[in-house]
Amino acid sequence: MDFIVWLASYVLPFLAVLTVIIFVHEMGHYLVARFNGIAIKTFSIGFGKELLGFTDKHGTRWKISMIPLGGYVQFLGDMNVASVPDPKAIAQFSSEEAPRLFANKSVWARISVVIAGPLANVIFTFLILYALLLGYGKYTIPAIIDNVAPNGVAQMAGIEPKDEIISIDGYDVRSFSDIQKLVSTSPDRPIEIVLKRELELKTIILTPVSTQVTDRFGNSNRIGRIGISRTTNPDDVTLFKPNMFEAVGMTVEEITFIIDRTAAFLGDFFVGRGDLEQLGGPIKIAKVSGEVATLGILALINLAALLSLNIGIFNLLPIPMLDGGHLLYYIIEAIRKKPLSMRIQEAGYKIGLFLVLSLMIFTVFNDLT
Repeated sequence: MDFIVWLASYVLPFLAVLTVIIFVHEMGHYLVARFNGIAIKTFSIGFGKELLGFTDKHGTRWKISMIPLGGYVQFLGDMNVASVPDPKAIAQFSSEEAPRLFANKSVWARISVVIAGPLANVIFTFLILYALLLGYGKYTIPAIIDNVAPNGVAQMAGIEPKDEIISIDGYDVRSFSDIQKLVSTSPDRPIEIVLKRELELKTIILTPVSTQVTDRFGNSNRIGRIGISRTTNPDDVTLFKPNMFEAVGMTVEEITFIIDRTAAFLGDFFVGRGDLEQLGGPIKIAKVSGEVATLGILALINLAALLSLNIGIFNLLPIPMLDGGHLLYYIIEAIRKKPLSMRIQEAGYKIGLFLVLSLMIFTVFNDLT
């Protein structure tokens, strides 16, 4: 019984979210490849042994595989699922089939196919956040400070009660919750605050203090705090429903914010500020998916949008095996006017495979500990 509860609470929401994100990503590759007239051998959700599938009229094998932690689109003439070209196989194709091979397409066509996966993730995130904003709006509370903690970061920087926060790091502040979001995601990183005091705008730069907090599910998180608060009355809360044009701008701003904070999070590890407890792998994502599922379907959809964007960003890292690694190879090819040698490409893919597997093992170990 406990196993069934665990399966329904954690594994199923995780697989549902991950499957949708993988499908969107791989469909981006697939559609642009088809647009460029590229022959596609396999479209797989998951890796390893095929569990079920079918072959369409174009000769593409659509399948669901045993290990559901990823997926791939394999083109005709590829050596493996990482889209490494197979020179021996390519040489054996007829003159009619050869123009349809991915390896024989122009470098710009190949670049468009590679970019299409991460771009599909970004578009998917945009559509979800945009639809939620149009459909449900956003509850807002005036971004006016009531209390400033004595000797806190805010007070020492000159922030006073009744100050109205206008923007933080260039992001518009429409609600007090925006202050919390922008400050909490910047622990130990300087931020620029523009505030209004008696009709006069002031700019203040301060650094939120890193603080460990525990969420409702018992998870420990590192956030930034500056020592301000607001007492909220029911009359202070209003529902803001943007029109379709305002919603576009707000959604783009939200996506820009997520990308910015994700890059800052990764950058922290290069300067020694990174917190390994915040780095999650498949187990942590499954746990979070299960926890979010208890909050309702809308919360789970929102999580899918955020994970989709992060997976799209991760795939653009310049590591062979990932889309960013392929993109790096093709950009070099476009500059040199000829591709890198197969020896260099294969060496790069081996290094990339080692890095990706090492990261996966590390994150799983980190989740367990």
